[in-house]
Amino acid sequence: MGFEGEQVARLLPEFERRNPGIHVELQQMPVLSAHEKLLTAFAGDSLPDVTPLGNTWIPEFALLGALAPLDERIAGTAGFDASDYYPGAWDSGVIDGVTYAVPWYVETRLPFYRVDLLRDAGIDTPPTDWNEWRKAMAAVKREVGPDRYAILLPLNEFEPLLNLAIHDPLLRDGGRYGNFRSAGFRRTLAFYKEIFDRNWAPRVGSTAISNVWDEFGKGYYTFYINGPWNIAEFRKRLPPALADAWMTMPLPGPDGPGASVAGGTSFVVFRNSEHKDAAWKLVAYLSDPAVQVRFHGMTGNLPPRRSPWENPELANDPYARAFRDQLERAVPTPKVPEWERIATELKLVGELVANGRMTVDEAAVELDRRTDAILEKRRWMLDQANGGPAVATGPSLRSSLPLRGKGMQGHKLQATAGVGCPSSTAHGGAACGAPAGAAP
Repeated sequence: MGFEGEQVARLLPEFERRNPGIHVELQQMPVLSAHEKLLTAFAGDSLPDVTPLGNTWIPEFALLGALAPLDERIAGTAGFDASDYYPGAWDSGVIDGVTYAVPWYVETRLPFYRVDLLRDAGIDTPPTDWNEWRKAMAAVKREVGPDRYAILLPLNEFEPLLNLAIHDPLLRDGGRYGNFRSAGFRRTLAFYKEIFDRNWAPRVGSTAISNVWDEFGKGYYTFYINGPWNIAEFRKRLPPALADAWMTMPLPGPDGPGASVAGGTSFVVFRNSEHKDAAWKLVAYLSDPAVQVRFHGMTGNLPPRRSPWENPELANDPYARAFRDQLERAVPTPKVPEWERIATELKLVGELVANGRMTVDEAAVELDRRTDAILEKRRWMLDQANGGPAVATGPSLRSSLPLRGKGMQGHKLQATAGVGCPSSTAHGGAACGAPAGAAP
């Protein structure tokens, strides 16, 4: 796919030089059709040997029995230190205690903010919890007046509300039911609603903002929650006079620094590959800290391991510093194949709350109702796999499903690239470190 696929191709000659018996056939695919193409390949016994998967897709392909377990290979690879990875990024690839995926690059979301506008409002340090954030947003709104705002939370995106809410479990009973009536989520939704009720945020989607970078530069809003790809975009798009007027900050939480979603892309080896040893060598090579530093230099994507962050290019980047801190608290989304459908409902109900068409309690009940309906088939399958209504574990379900695919033909290692970040799209068409104009 586009940018990542083009760039990773530059790393492959060195891999083949180190492994003269292996040749990598790189197949690129567009991200918007990658999910369907991979499922079609699974049904047609034509999956590649290795591919990067968006983290929210890992549970689905693990459930299908399509992925090879990697724990023994990880343990048997010298220098492959799982503890070097940010915990949330690593946990994204672990399903029911089995590691099926190794992070390739990672992203999370946090606020970009205007240092000068915050200072003009009398706030000298960025907020670290919701109470401090309330005071900061109220102060900014008083300073900027009725036609500008403290924060932008686009109503056509689920990511801002999801990142605010991820500090508490969003599903319960082994991913069988929604947990949106919990006290933790209702507290989050009340905070989200308050931001709109107090007119700290405009009730608009991102499509109503002509250019999020220009409007940020004009001071239309002071805080903007987004991902690391926007570091490069703001550097490029904001005028030189504002070079010192903006910064990134960790995401505030209810009572202190908050959690956020561990997004990104992870490598998987398909179970029916005839070249698992060679596929794993490629994963291990691309996971090497020095190679991750090179890949960051090519793409701007953030390494999922801590050690590459010691490289001066990352260690001395003031805008990346908050992401490094935030990644220590980033956690995966719920590990169910239905999660992206549930996230869509979160966006739709969140918009109703923001527009005053639902109360917090009504929205919590409605989200649980919609989520429970989406998960109905999952509950039935788990019950059938477990021989009754008790909660079943993932492996028992996977073992009950037929495994398709009879292995790869030929002797070349087949890999796909750039399948990542299915639900992490930047404004203006830039996604997961891709340059502006790349496919979202």
